[in-house]
Amino acid sequence: MATQLNGPVAREIITSGQAVLGIEFGSTNIKASLIGPDHQQLASGSHAWENQYEDKNWTYSREAIIAGLQDCMAQVLADAQERHGARPTRLGSIGISAMMHGYLAFDADGELLVPFRTWRNTSTAQAAAELSEALDFNIPQRWSVAHYFQALLNGEEHVSQVSRLNTLAGFVHELLTGNFVLGVGDAAGMFPIDSATGSYDARMLSAFDTVAARHGVTTGLSSLLPAALPAGADAGTLSEAGALLLDPTGQLQPGSPMCPPEGDAGTGMVATNSVAQRTGNISAGTSIFAMVVLDAPLKEVHHEIDVVTTPDGHPVAMVHCNNGASEFAAWAQVFGQFAQALGSEADDNAVFETLLRAALDGAADGAGLLAYNNLSGEPVADLAEGRPAILRTPDSTLNLANLMRVQVYAIFATLSLGLRVLAAEGVEVKQMFAHGGIFRTAGVAQRLLAAAINTPVLVGDSAGHGGAWGIAVLAAYRRRVLDGLAQSLPGFLDSEVFAGTALNLAEPLDEDRAGFEAYLETYEAGLAIQRAAITSI
Repeated sequence: MATQLNGPVAREIITSGQAVLGIEFGSTNIKASLIGPDHQQLASGSHAWENQYEDKNWTYSREAIIAGLQDCMAQVLADAQERHGARPTRLGSIGISAMMHGYLAFDADGELLVPFRTWRNTSTAQAAAELSEALDFNIPQRWSVAHYFQALLNGEEHVSQVSRLNTLAGFVHELLTGNFVLGVGDAAGMFPIDSATGSYDARMLSAFDTVAARHGVTTGLSSLLPAALPAGADAGTLSEAGALLLDPTGQLQPGSPMCPPEGDAGTGMVATNSVAQRTGNISAGTSIFAMVVLDAPLKEVHHEIDVVTTPDGHPVAMVHCNNGASEFAAWAQVFGQFAQALGSEADDNAVFETLLRAALDGAADGAGLLAYNNLSGEPVADLAEGRPAILRTPDSTLNLANLMRVQVYAIFATLSLGLRVLAAEGVEVKQMFAHGGIFRTAGVAQRLLAAAINTPVLVGDSAGHGGAWGIAVLAAYRRRVLDGLAQSLPGFLDSEVFAGTALNLAEPLDEDRAGFEAYLETYEAGLAIQRAAITSI
């Protein structure tokens, strides 16, 4: 969304403490979005970071988390100063979101017991299988409870010292407020939520405790989990220590209300106005996932489908694929280096957009090329580890357009397989709203996604802002609740945030759809090659 406020008005919003801040910890970037009362972006900031693969675990260090938070905050403050001649010293409200799931385990003194194990790890297959059977509910490998139980099965010494479990968003929120709470949507990635109560499912907690007791655990799981809060609820205020942590210059004042910390799935739903029943969205980044808000329970348990919730607690069917646009970005980096070697001054964004647009000129079926983008394991496709690959038949046509076409197809292929499981359950939506950086290039990824899922795809002006803007909107909702707003979250989004928003709709094209179907058939057959690569390379 382009800023519509003029200089003096924007400056007054900032200096008077009306601006609202959202910060999201993504897999490759920490992003901040400062918005005004019209929910349009006043300023933004970004800090690039990368996970580390240490001791066979994908992780980020505590130091990297805090340094990234502070740098991202400094960037958004500097951007506000540059654009509007003012930087906020007070904020109307604040929200923190982050990549969902994973494992952050703390002792009674708040010390991290083992390095953060992110959602990207696929080392919990045994725990996920046993818990799914015991709870009669799909427990994905990346969920916090799967990591905790796997550590228990592995006999890891730290398990007996665990006093608290949290997600990355909840951890940062606790640093800023001192409150051990979590938005219900993010909490749903720790342990199943009972939408009737808005908290963790009591029957399943009891079932888990029974299973854990067989391994000597006497502490009930519920005592380890943060309180689950719906959107708009009181999640605390920015403390003095939190304000100084966020802005070490000391200019930012404490006291700002904070919304419940959420996961990137929840902020994606908000950023695409997809929190009402029978709405759906797709978020593409390092991972890619689809969310469909359910109006009835699923008939069966499927390992490809997670059941989580919206930020206001309604059940959602989620198809989460660990591998999204990272491999495409790696190829863009290679072509960017080649352009530099030729003396070109094309920047990264221009290279990325050029390659995306080239995909539209590729053969609809990939012309004999096949791409796998699996940098990490992919549970939806039953792949324990990642082995990115390009394959082609001897009679294939290798050119830039076809290469980029199959790279885009690779982003959507596993997602398509998962959504077919959901469709077989009778769950359908008339259209899907997409967001994420890959959709900033108008009409390319959007068009090919529509073909891959055989569903019309909407992209709005906020598509490129992603989760940082989404959590800022949730922070604004908390502010409005404090001011007496009685609307539900869907009503707030419809009437105040998305009213009049321009949307672009792409219908599936017959040629693209037929081409992707042919490509996906070969893709599924070639998964055997991926499995062989895992064992041999």
